[in-house]
Amino acid sequence: MKDQQKTFYLTTPIYYPSGKFHIGTAYTTVASDAMARYKRLRGYDVRFLTGMDEHGQKIQEKAQEAGMEPQVYVNEIAEAAKKVWALMDISYDDFIQTTEERHTKAVEKIFQKFLDNGDIYKGQYEGWYCTPCESFFTETQLVDGNCPDCGRPVHKVKEESYFFNMKKYADRLLAYYEDNVEFIEPESRKNEMINNFIKPGLEDLSVSRTSFDWGIPVPGDPKHVIYVWVDALTNYITSLGYMSEDDSLFQKYWPADVHVVGKDIVRFHTIYWPIFLMALDLPLPKKVFAHGFIMMKDGKMSKSKGNVVYPEMLVERYGLDATRYFLLRELPFGQDGVFSPESFVERTNFDLANDLGNLLNRTVSMINKYFDGKIPTALSESTEFDETLRNFAKETVEKYETSMEKMQFSVVLGDLWAFISRTNKYIDETQPWVLAKDEALKGQLAAVMTNLAESLRQIATLTQPFMTMAPKEIISQLGLREELLNWEHLGHFNVIEDGTEVIKTGVPIFPRLEVDIEVAYIREQMRGSVQTSQDEEQQEEESQAEEITIDDFFKVDLRVATVLECEQIPKADKLLKLQLDLGYEKRQVVSGIAQHYKPEDIIGKKVIVVANLKPVKLRGEVSQGMILAGEKDGYLTLATVDQKLENGAQVK
Repeated sequence: MKDQQKTFYLTTPIYYPSGKFHIGTAYTTVASDAMARYKRLRGYDVRFLTGMDEHGQKIQEKAQEAGMEPQVYVNEIAEAAKKVWALMDISYDDFIQTTEERHTKAVEKIFQKFLDNGDIYKGQYEGWYCTPCESFFTETQLVDGNCPDCGRPVHKVKEESYFFNMKKYADRLLAYYEDNVEFIEPESRKNEMINNFIKPGLEDLSVSRTSFDWGIPVPGDPKHVIYVWVDALTNYITSLGYMSEDDSLFQKYWPADVHVVGKDIVRFHTIYWPIFLMALDLPLPKKVFAHGFIMMKDGKMSKSKGNVVYPEMLVERYGLDATRYFLLRELPFGQDGVFSPESFVERTNFDLANDLGNLLNRTVSMINKYFDGKIPTALSESTEFDETLRNFAKETVEKYETSMEKMQFSVVLGDLWAFISRTNKYIDETQPWVLAKDEALKGQLAAVMTNLAESLRQIATLTQPFMTMAPKEIISQLGLREELLNWEHLGHFNVIEDGTEVIKTGVPIFPRLEVDIEVAYIREQMRGSVQTSQDEEQQEEESQAEEITIDDFFKVDLRVATVLECEQIPKADKLLKLQLDLGYEKRQVVSGIAQHYKPEDIIGKKVIVVANLKPVKLRGEVSQGMILAGEKDGYLTLATVDQKLENGAQVK
């Protein structure tokens, strides 16, 4: 039985230890943290889980490449992850590693229960497997012969395997969807699951492997290890002590109130996981919320593109609050959003420095100037604008609570910043500098100062789930006790004690940024991600390279050409337009080498052209082929040939 105090259990995905965490991972975790902090403010007993998914073939291979034992390898990454979450002030209650005994012992028991219930049978698996994604696919699910999730090559696998009978539970799962309309959010994700996976017919799921041994052995059949999804997904209950001698946490917190996941793993959390729970005769989680991705202007974040953003860089230069605020304000939760250095700097300057920071500075300065640094007594006098401000505050709290329950964080912050803007407008409406000139209006001036201080107190309270430092700084500058940040004080304008002393000289909590300087800095740090991850990226690419035959090679027509003309394409920083002489004809080729070569440096060079590529359009310009270049450690060089070699000569 659950305790009388309301409980709230939420989880992030358990992240795969494949490399350094970027802001995409931080986005998921910060959003979950904001929800956990909000629920604690509302009086809930919160359990917040995060962790690492540490078994599988890919981890075993990466550990071998690094010359390390797999356990040592994953432990190092887990420690690095904890340092990132400490930097981001993530208030998790538990960090689980799926190599921990508390998890592995429970998974063995869960697998045995599936066997005893007849939900698992042994068979022969033959199909396509993507090692980086740890996923099996049918022929029809492949995209151009590659993994439909990551686009990398797959390889054929044929091995003995245990299978989970998914078909047995398909109708029951559909019925659950219908009876629990808010189980999957956004709703579009549910439609994808029904139309793409359930209605066409659920395939039974391979739940063991024999081709590697870095995993939990199948009970009674140790040549098999339990495959990733039975192992990984069950962490949400094993972390609570399910199948252990002490399952008090499980009895208290399960079912989960929300699993927060990325849209790329919705299928596993809304099809496989509910079915596993049905087979265990356990309640299903109340909600799975699938957020979108952080995109860059040139597509997904990629080390090879040099557009990866790491949270440490943002926090160390711009502060934790600015970083957390941007992630949850700029990006609509549930949809894809775009990160750009410009938008980050603009949000920091306009929203944080101008709107919130300036409101605090003006208020503290005026209280010092007009009332000797003491927040005045709230007298009976008021201005014609007071009631409007107070009503706006109450409406903001109501909208905040509604949107927060739906995890619409950007909407919440939009409404909160509307209140901040309304409070700034209140200063312009009441014109305290005019009231201060007339002693008869001293009461109205006191009311204005009190209303401003009370508004800032409520703003500080409402920012607590999102920013962990600014709320404390606001009340510190106002001279208030931290207890006044409690939720029950919202909507009231008579909370601050009379005569409370504000700080004598306020310090801007969000200094303005020099736009050009900071945009350039962020871009440089993003480009630096290529260098810092070059070895890792190269190893991954080499391991994925697909062998070709000599016949495949002869399909590529390589020709010698001379560069006749070259110019930059307007509004395309990376592209140059080249006019080439192939001897038998002249061609135009567009190449992404502008950051490495100036147009005048290329004219006259003898280059190698892939001459039988299908023409494409890039930024409105036709490109009839591709010139070859080599790149290492961020340094790119064109592949050239001896000037004596005639244009049009075939390179073999």
